[in-house]
Amino acid sequence: MKKFAAILLLGALLVSACTTKRVGGGSDLPDKLIFGVVAGADPGTRKKMMDPICDYLSKKIGIPVSFIVVADYTALIEALRAKKVHMADIPPYAYVIASRNIELSPLIVLGANGKPSFYRSMIIASKKSLLSNMAEVRARAKDLTLCFAEPASASGHLIPKAYLVSVGLEPQTAFKEVIFGGGHQTTVYAVKSGKADLGCVTQVVLNLMIKMGGIRPDEFTTVWTSDPIVAQPIVVRKDLDQALAKRIQSAYLDMRKDAPETLNNYLSVYRKDFDSLSYQVAYDSMYDGLRKIAAGIKELN
Repeated sequence: MKKFAAILLLGALLVSACTTKRVGGGSDLPDKLIFGVVAGADPGTRKKMMDPICDYLSKKIGIPVSFIVVADYTALIEALRAKKVHMADIPPYAYVIASRNIELSPLIVLGANGKPSFYRSMIIASKKSLLSNMAEVRARAKDLTLCFAEPASASGHLIPKAYLVSVGLEPQTAFKEVIFGGGHQTTVYAVKSGKADLGCVTQVVLNLMIKMGGIRPDEFTTVWTSDPIVAQPIVVRKDLDQALAKRIQSAYLDMRKDAPETLNNYLSVYRKDFDSLSYQVAYDSMYDGLRKIAAGIKELN
């Protein structure tokens, strides 16, 4: 918790307090809208991506928008809980966890043709481990160290854990050791360095790291890939002025039409099909599948 408190304190110093002002209709509106995001594979790239998005939103909703970058999903949940941010780009399972105790409204999700986009979870192994499939993982599990990304990650923890349990590999008893990398990028590097034999990560970050040149695809073997996972929503706290929340949602829904270059520059970092994607309305029910998976794992409840 010391780590999370330090992160939140830094966020507070960056954005001051989330102050509000009374407007003609009697609603409380923030002087500045604070957007929370997770650092991801490259914090510097994240900033370059977010600045144009915040500029666009500021113009569309009539209130300055700025963002803070936190180290991981748990810190983002804490920032929402402590009301240090008004909205967040939050991973699916982190949303499921946060929505248990924080009143949140999912606004939009990336997608196409009225349907949400998807991504996948992966279990990767270093080529040096000589592991090439799950049959070999099962046979050697007692000698292997497994690295999850972080507790609140769907693709880096929930989904691969549920899969392993379903095939009879309860992580805490089946493997020599289970560790958390602290994020997807650090989990990839843990596998590359030999600190871990197996790593659970999102396909999105692995592909981004390859694209940025930090790793090579021939350094890893994919031993398992999940079914599709619904993309992460952008959410707001429910205590935010509802008319403002609606303007934020409309700004995202109109981005493909009103600011295609801004949207493409943002999405092209992660997706090859960026020019076919736009934002769709998000619904809480989209994440019921993750809730059911989590409900089946005792340690996650």
